Amino acid sequence: QVELVESGGGVAQAGGSLRLSCTASGRTFGPNTIYAMAWFRQAPGKDREFVGAISRGGATMFAESVKGRFTISRENSKNTMFLQMNSLKPEDAAVYYCAASASNSLSSARSNYNRWGQGTQVTVSS
Repeated sequence: QVELVESGGGVAQAGGSLRLSCTASGRTFGPNTIYAMAWFRQAPGKDREFVGAISRGGATMFAESVKGRFTISRENSKNTMFLQMNSLKPEDAAVYYCAASASNSLSSARSNYNRWGQGTQVTVSS
């Protein structure tokens, strides 16, 4: 089994920064090899929404709402992905989820990802 664990959530002031990490552990090889990874977020009372994704080769895509403020990177040797969040806004507050796919296609669709972490809370104070 493959487990995804997020870390790095917390409280930041508006205009500040936070860095989230997501590490995959378990049998992450062969048919369980992780290709594209993504971040989603869910605020109270709202649907889970796409934040950004990264292919195994490092190509990225982002939601319009975070373009220019958030970046995603990964270290394949450590099965770890990072989300650097800068210029945070109160509307960025949410539970952030890491997701992984058996496909290397970048997609904003939840259905593209078959493994999910438990989430980490991000709070932004104004």
